[in-house]
Amino acid sequence: MSQDIRKKVFEENKLSKRLCRLMGQAIGDYHMIENGDRIMVCLSGGKDSYALLDILIKLKERAPISFDLVAVNLDQKQPGFPEEVLPNYLKALGVDFHIEQQDTYSIVKRLIPEGKTTCSLCSRLRRGILYRVADELGATKIALGHHRDDILETLLLNMFYGGKLKAMSPKLRSDNGKHIVIRPLAYVAEKYLEQYAIDQAFPIIPCNLCGSQENLQRNAMKQLLREWEKKHPGRVENLFRSMFSISPSHLMDKTLFDFNQLAPSIGSDVGGDFAIDEGRFDFSHKSSDVIHFNL
Repeated sequence: MSQDIRKKVFEENKLSKRLCRLMGQAIGDYHMIENGDRIMVCLSGGKDSYALLDILIKLKERAPISFDLVAVNLDQKQPGFPEEVLPNYLKALGVDFHIEQQDTYSIVKRLIPEGKTTCSLCSRLRRGILYRVADELGATKIALGHHRDDILETLLLNMFYGGKLKAMSPKLRSDNGKHIVIRPLAYVAEKYLEQYAIDQAFPIIPCNLCGSQENLQRNAMKQLLREWEKKHPGRVENLFRSMFSISPSHLMDKTLFDFNQLAPSIGSDVGGDFAIDEGRFDFSHKSSDVIHFNL
């Protein structure tokens, strides 16, 4: 084996271990998977969901608990969709799977004017179908492939356009209240998933709905984050870490902090009178390969 090949294999193994470590950390931190769970892994044909399934299979082999996986793809009848790709891939992988065929593409194209964003309606239709399929398959958890950058993009979108401090939860109750939705890739940066997809040669299937729209605000947020990371290494990581360290007394939501009952009290500590904790900043911070949290 040549030195170049050995180096390539080493880097691929290193990345695989990093993804396993970050996913395992997120699963443990939020108690995402329990003994006896049947996890429905939503597989779109994109790099994120392929990586999600691949790493879950690896973790299943070494986990101290027992759980099952079933991969589910929603065939939305998009024109030119290669129907054989996912079944062939999953059969070769030896994983239990289900392909659900529903023509949501025609519904979205009929109801959404040309040039308008299709994501909202498309996602609502998908959710309803996937919840039903989860019931039919006896799934106890629904796993989605959203990663760290998706969470940050959602945070910025809600702040800039929705006027809310809100992102994506790593674990939540579904809209219908019957399922628990998990995002095991919550700690994983998208750049790692991009490289992992190349290493593993995943058979990527492009989306002809949202994936074909060039001017989505989410794309603008993605570009903003990438520019920040390039010009200011560590800024994106710190933005993500900020969601783990929230000070309600220094925000303005009266439902989270009772400003009306605030009164002088010597020795009390509700966060101090400092809006910026300058003494705690490390302006020399550089981004690391692995994010460490003290939760």
